[in-house]
Amino acid sequence: MSAAAFPAGPDAAGTDLAWEAGGLLDVLGVAAVVLTASGHIELWSPQAETVFGYPADEALGRSAARLLVEDRHRDVALSLFESVIAGGGPSVGVFPARHKDGRTIPVEIRCTRLQDDQGRFHALGLASDGSTVRRVEQDRSLSSRLVAHSPIGLAVLDPDLRFVLVNPALERIDGRPAASHLGRSFRETVASPDVAALESTLREVLRTGTPVLARTIQGPAGPDGKERVWSMSLYRLQTPGRLVIGVAASVVDITDQHHAAKAAAQARRRLAVVADASERVGTTLDLDLTAHELADLVVPEFADIAAVDVLESILAGPHLPGTRATPGTAVFRALAVKAAYLSPAEAAADPVGEPARYDTERLVTQCARTGRPVLVEHVTEDDLTRIARDGPAAELLRQAGIHSYLAVPLRARGVVLGVLDLKRARNSAAFDQDDVLLAGELAARAAVAIDNARWYRHQSQAALVLQRHLLPHGPPRLKRLDVAARYQPASAAVEVGGDWFDAIPLPDDKTALVVGDVMGSGINAAATMGQLRTAAHTLAGLGLSPAVILNQLDRTAADLDDAMATCVYAVYDPHRGSCRLACAGHPPPVHVPAGLAPRLLDLPTGAPLGVGGVPFETVEIPFTAGDLLVLYTDGLVETRDQDIDVRLAVLTDLLAQSSSLPLEETCDLLLGALRRPDDHDDVALLIARARDHEHGGKEAAP
Repeated sequence: MSAAAFPAGPDAAGTDLAWEAGGLLDVLGVAAVVLTASGHIELWSPQAETVFGYPADEALGRSAARLLVEDRHRDVALSLFESVIAGGGPSVGVFPARHKDGRTIPVEIRCTRLQDDQGRFHALGLASDGSTVRRVEQDRSLSSRLVAHSPIGLAVLDPDLRFVLVNPALERIDGRPAASHLGRSFRETVASPDVAALESTLREVLRTGTPVLARTIQGPAGPDGKERVWSMSLYRLQTPGRLVIGVAASVVDITDQHHAAKAAAQARRRLAVVADASERVGTTLDLDLTAHELADLVVPEFADIAAVDVLESILAGPHLPGTRATPGTAVFRALAVKAAYLSPAEAAADPVGEPARYDTERLVTQCARTGRPVLVEHVTEDDLTRIARDGPAAELLRQAGIHSYLAVPLRARGVVLGVLDLKRARNSAAFDQDDVLLAGELAARAAVAIDNARWYRHQSQAALVLQRHLLPHGPPRLKRLDVAARYQPASAAVEVGGDWFDAIPLPDDKTALVVGDVMGSGINAAATMGQLRTAAHTLAGLGLSPAVILNQLDRTAADLDDAMATCVYAVYDPHRGSCRLACAGHPPPVHVPAGLAPRLLDLPTGAPLGVGGVPFETVEIPFTAGDLLVLYTDGLVETRDQDIDVRLAVLTDLLAQSSSLPLEETCDLLLGALRRPDDHDDVALLIARARDHEHGGKEAAP
């Protein structure tokens, strides 16, 4: 009967029938031989020809013992055959048989008695090449031992995804005996949040035959509390005839490797954050910008919400090294607040720039007072009241889902400057001791930058105070001359320069007008400016020419630790109706004759004060009632993106439009039009207008 007579399909019991070639019997090459009671061959299968080498026409009707057994083994063979025919039971074993080509081959044989419908007995012999049987047995034994002793968890599931084999290694990995697996479905047995997706993957492997290799899956936490992680590979199982009979799974517990890799990745990220801190925090000496750089560094990589709070006492003035935050309440000023996303916690933070007082119960106060980190791994209701500034703020933190908190001191040069305040909400991981170390490292690096910016600010404020103290404080008593002046520090830097202006009354109704600019900035520049201004005042009273005055100031500057400055010095004589000027490396003054267009004075430029050995020249110009003279420092006209000639043209155009305005308004106009928010230099500006002797009005410098 052909194989086509048994098509695959459901049988009466509801199971599937499948007829396929290439099964285990084909692998073994089992031959079937039927013998009569006398030992003659009456049936011979095609496999028998393969095993013994004789075609059917040469074997049928012949004595099996004479055809297939050597003489020396024939008596044993006949005795076994007679026992089978007599009903002594089947005979099983390996027997040396003779092949047609003369070789002796071991044959695995099973001989059993048959009876036909007439009561006659026959013998059925099932035989297979012994070497083939040994190979199959070895393969089976090897497979069994590999499965049983493999350190890799192995399982076999049938096409319905029910476990049919589980090895001991998988029992250990899963923590469940094989009995609790066998016969049960994959979904019922596997405890993983990914079970639905895994089951879908199994069905896909069954359908396509494409293996899935080293897929990571999460398991339940083990006895040590660590989440367990496995690596699973899936393969479709099929017979040599390509009949799908199930799917095999290999499972390796990679929990330790996973957590080690995770820890290594975290360590790399932490090192990257520390490296970033060196590049991104402290790029300038601006205190507020430095605080924002720190907040930007830790959010969102490290925390969901961060605040940089500095002690108000630190901002108020310098502290001696080694001082610490004192016990009791603490007043902080938030310099920066950063959130990774819109959150009520941002509203709960102290407003940037406004002072906030915290009592000793507040965690931020404890951190600043003790100089030690404060870690709250899992925030409770009580903790919220100790973190927030008040009840409403605590409620906002509750709404934001704050679950972990960390505060680390900002300490530099033995001084606690403030606190870096960190909170987590969406980031589900709680702060731990590793986070404390990282935050402490970041805070330490940032604190040095913040302290530098703090000292820079204090020094600059001191320089500004000194600068303003050294400049004129009240309106000069001038005859026949109205004067307005301004000093404006740079907008983009907290450090002042050494710019100054002066209007000095002289005998015979004369007036000396001075504008200068000391090179450099800070307290040194301001102090140098004060010395040069004092020297100019002293020299002005001697009635010397502007060029001689500059020569003397040049010597003075050379004696001030190689200080250098530019300067323009002018003397107005109302009786002569003239103004004499000399320039030491300074931008050209602007003369605006009454009713005429402004013009830049073409003065011999000279060299800056302090260079030494360069002569100065005095130039005289007519200067009568209604004329304007505008003196200024380079911060008014010099920029990084425009040519100086363009800026000077803008200056003269503005003066042409404002020549009839009051001098105070002219000062405001020039500064408003020519200055920018990001200017890096300060400005001294002095405008003088000659008036008729009968005019009693007077404008004075602020």
